[in-house]
Amino acid sequence: MLLILDILSFLLLAAGGAFVLIGAVGVLRFPDFYTRMHAAGVTDTLGADLILLGLLLQVPDVMTAVKILLIIFFLLMTSPVATHSVAHAAYAGREAPLTGKLLLREHVPLSPEAEREKELQR
Repeated sequence: MLLILDILSFLLLAAGGAFVLIGAVGVLRFPDFYTRMHAAGVTDTLGADLILLGLLLQVPDVMTAVKILLIIFFLLMTSPVATHSVAHAAYAGREAPLTGKLLLREHVPLSPEAEREKELQR
């Protein structure tokens, strides 16, 4: 039984490490900010959770297992929200996404507050 747990733990740790590595390659290879955010956001959540699940199979006591489960829950709840917040801040800051055609920064819509400030300056 311990051998099966060790093998399963190894597979989860290896899969988590592979997802984190794939995400790092995606961050380096993708062309714009938004696709890089997608690569980082998806793979870091899944990779970290797989690594933590692999560690969960190796814990010696219940209290450590509960702590790891809380960390997994926290990561599942906060990582997608953080990724969305960073991407939204970039969009509000007029970071132009690649769309297959030239999209200039002046064509990216401003936030309502920035639109009001722009109108007041005129």
